[in-house]
Amino acid sequence: MLVEFDVAAPDPAGMVASLSSLGYSLPAAIADLIDNSISADAQNIDVDFTWAGRDSWVSVVDDGTGMTEKNLIIAMTVAARGPGTPRTSTDLGRFGVGLKSASFSQARQLTVATATDGTWHTRTWDLDVVEKFGEWRLLRGAGPETTALVETLVADRTHGTVVLWRQLTGYRSDEVAEDDEKTQQQFYAEAERTGTHLGMVFARFLTGASRRQLRLSNSPVEPWDPFLASHPSVQRLPAEDLPLADGSVRVEPYVLPNAQRLSVSAYQAAAGPQGWLGQQGFYVYRRDRLILAGDWLGIRGLRREEKFSLARIAVDIPAESDADWAVDVRKASVVPPVALRGHLRRIAMHARGQAADALRHRGRIAARRYGDPLRYVWTVRRDDGRISCRINRSHPLVQEALKGGQGDGTRLRALLRLLEETVPVTALRVLHETDSLDDPEPFGGPGPSDEQTLEVAQQVFEVMLGQGRTAEEARAQLRLMPPFDQKQGFWNE
Repeated sequence: MLVEFDVAAPDPAGMVASLSSLGYSLPAAIADLIDNSISADAQNIDVDFTWAGRDSWVSVVDDGTGMTEKNLIIAMTVAARGPGTPRTSTDLGRFGVGLKSASFSQARQLTVATATDGTWHTRTWDLDVVEKFGEWRLLRGAGPETTALVETLVADRTHGTVVLWRQLTGYRSDEVAEDDEKTQQQFYAEAERTGTHLGMVFARFLTGASRRQLRLSNSPVEPWDPFLASHPSVQRLPAEDLPLADGSVRVEPYVLPNAQRLSVSAYQAAAGPQGWLGQQGFYVYRRDRLILAGDWLGIRGLRREEKFSLARIAVDIPAESDADWAVDVRKASVVPPVALRGHLRRIAMHARGQAADALRHRGRIAARRYGDPLRYVWTVRRDDGRISCRINRSHPLVQEALKGGQGDGTRLRALLRLLEETVPVTALRVLHETDSLDDPEPFGGPGPSDEQTLEVAQQVFEVMLGQGRTAEEARAQLRLMPPFDQKQGFWNE
């Protein structure tokens, strides 16, 4: 039976625009290139950022096995291999678009040179050419300037691969001059941020007996271990192997040491690129490559909270289960299989509980320290399941302000500024047992006012009268003023 059909080939310019808009950050795009170097068994990988105004460029050079000319063309073809294509045990790719999508998101010109036996083959994607002719014209070789750069990067190598980005996104404008110091600083700040990201993503490849050498602008990229695995105070909770299809998923929970058990520099380093709050949660690895760092995976009832900042959980998924985990093209997000969510939630709840205990111990220490009347202007305590914050009336500055009518207000202004700067955030964070039930409530929460509430309201009322408001205007203002808007008193009678 003859089936009629139309060939609906995508427009190259539209496809380029789509690939360029997948949401890659610069560090994530560089990481995708390094995936290819590791898959090619490279032992030395060099990333370079070179500032030259609108002609600035970025390169990744490795000493891997390289590619034949035929394989280079396949590698440069968009989606030449589908996700079901068989791959080697070291292959970190999946969709066959990583090199192109990552590169197109950051540059208008992508050049790749590669060799397996001393003979170098070069191909270039110039997106201006693709859009001009409406065809996927993969250029053989490169322009004179690009060729000169590639030859410098190749040096005396007989095998390996060079990836070169030129006409960088955000730096192509004629207004970007080489002596533009502000833009230059931004360029190298991005390079530094990239180094931090690479140290996190490829940490497992940068340590151990078979470690790779990864350098950024000739300086070694330092690995970042989110679990502080070598620190004696880290709590290693029982690891589990969760069955999934024909394999298993390894889950290893850690509770990190609190600040009292780390030096200042170690504590700052352990916080990670996103800080303690942002780095808590699951760390999903695929073939030792970090896919997702610090996330509760959208599991019901789990969200980022300060009291769980010490909880970090390693999850190792087999590459064959990519589809089960919905790993995206950018290798930046995953969705856990339904069959595992209950187990992951159970493990996370236990780790979070242990982390909260560790921080609560720190909080009890902090609360005891708040007992010194000469040191702290706030006191924080828990009574009958409620957290309360009170001004320490034994503090000398508070005592002086309470005398009233003395001086020119300098001390009172100093007290108010001190109160603004010393809100006991840390103590509040670590003393919380639940999300909101124990939140401090002004004057005991909504309802009738006690004597103290009425006294404070009366003082505010009299001040407003002294400032020229009528009694009715002052009462109306009190009715709208927190916390009196939630209380019953003379202002709403």
